[in-house]
Amino acid sequence: MCCEQYKYKKKQKLAIQPYNPMAHIFLLILFFSSIISTYILACNQIERSSLLSFTLALSSPTLNWTSVNCCHWKGITCDQDGWVTHLHLPSKGLKGGMFPTSLGNITHLTHLNLSNNSLYGSLQTEFFSSLKHLEILDLSYNLLSRELPLYLPSSSIKKLDLSSNQFHGAIPSSFFQQTRNFISVNVSDNILSGPFPSSICLKHSSRLTRVLDFSSNKFNGSISRGLGECSELRVFRASHNNLSVFLLEDIYNATKLEELALALNSLYGAISDRIVNLTNLAILDLYYNQLSGVLPFNFGKLSKLKLLNLDFNHLEGALPPSLMNCTNLIEIHLASNNLEGDISTLHFSKLSELSKIDLMINEFIGILPISLYSCRFNQLTNVTEAMKILMSCKSLHVLFLTNSFEGEVMPGYDDMVDFDGFQNLRYLSLANCQLIGQIPVWLSKLKNLEILNLENNQITWPIPSWLGTLPRLFSLNLASN
Repeated sequence: MCCEQYKYKKKQKLAIQPYNPMAHIFLLILFFSSIISTYILACNQIERSSLLSFTLALSSPTLNWTSVNCCHWKGITCDQDGWVTHLHLPSKGLKGGMFPTSLGNITHLTHLNLSNNSLYGSLQTEFFSSLKHLEILDLSYNLLSRELPLYLPSSSIKKLDLSSNQFHGAIPSSFFQQTRNFISVNVSDNILSGPFPSSICLKHSSRLTRVLDFSSNKFNGSISRGLGECSELRVFRASHNNLSVFLLEDIYNATKLEELALALNSLYGAISDRIVNLTNLAILDLYYNQLSGVLPFNFGKLSKLKLLNLDFNHLEGALPPSLMNCTNLIEIHLASNNLEGDISTLHFSKLSELSKIDLMINEFIGILPISLYSCRFNQLTNVTEAMKILMSCKSLHVLFLTNSFEGEVMPGYDDMVDFDGFQNLRYLSLANCQLIGQIPVWLSKLKNLEILNLENNQITWPIPSWLGTLPRLFSLNLASN
């Protein structure tokens, strides 16, 4: 009887539970959401077959495309209608040739990234025939070869990276003409040749371009006029080519430039005074050319400059005093020119960020200024005083004084280096100086020294045994003493 009463009361209690409409609505939302998501992310079967055809023709050990819905595959992104918009497979070990007939069916593709693989073959114009929505194309670091396609059909393309392949031949004059929205173009480290592309920034082409990288190819002749039309250009690189003409003034119209790199070419002529128009410039890299003349008097207006590299040119005259106004400079490289003047008159104390300066193989005179706390010098007087000044550079890692202080006495005071002096120095070179004396004992205090080069001097006396106690020393050159 008691049990029957208990069951009755329990049923009665359950029966009077109040109805909760919010819980019912929540369950309905979950139900319909699962149905909607299933339909939204169900990929198009033609595109699924095309993707499978693409990978079946390749060696792709890291892909595991087995599920029915290709929108869930690794590297695939679909839109709400189930169309594939992103194919992102960098560094997946893909090996084989490009097959435009299969990828060409992915007609809604906006992002294609197959970089850092081993894809080979050519990039045919037909490959792009149906990719009208393509915005990002990155095929860098592959083995693609032959000539570039005649054109890029998508007027929406913003970023193109074909760097580090084996493309050769000239860039077709029509290659850039159908684009309107280019932001970045990188074809560096290929075998491209012929004249420099002339239609990049022309009126019918993109004016949104910010990055142009044509370095490490075989382009020859001139840099065609028109770069000044790239009003948004931030980075222009064409180093390591065969460009062999006058440095065009047109480049000085691109006033938003932050990096100008034209090293390892054969550019000649003077650096124009108009370079001061590039007030946003942070990197100026023109080393190993045939530039001549003097540095512009108002060079200091480039106040944002961090790296100045003009090594191995034919520049002459004194350094402009305004250079000391470039207070953001971290590195100055002016070696192997015909520069001259009294180095002691320059106030390096303004360059508080400076960590490297290379002035060797010029014709500078004067005493090393105390304000100079950097790393490389010319044939300046008094090696001992120079070492004492530089010793206070607590972060100095490299001290390269080759071909300097010829015929002086090796700085040999045992107490020259104090407890903190040169404690971070890793590479010391006093080679080719014809210094007289013996290997100084103060070198035994440099516990972080890894490389010591004292070749081609006039050092006498035996090699000291304490050299074997330097814990990190792995390279020692005492030849020609």
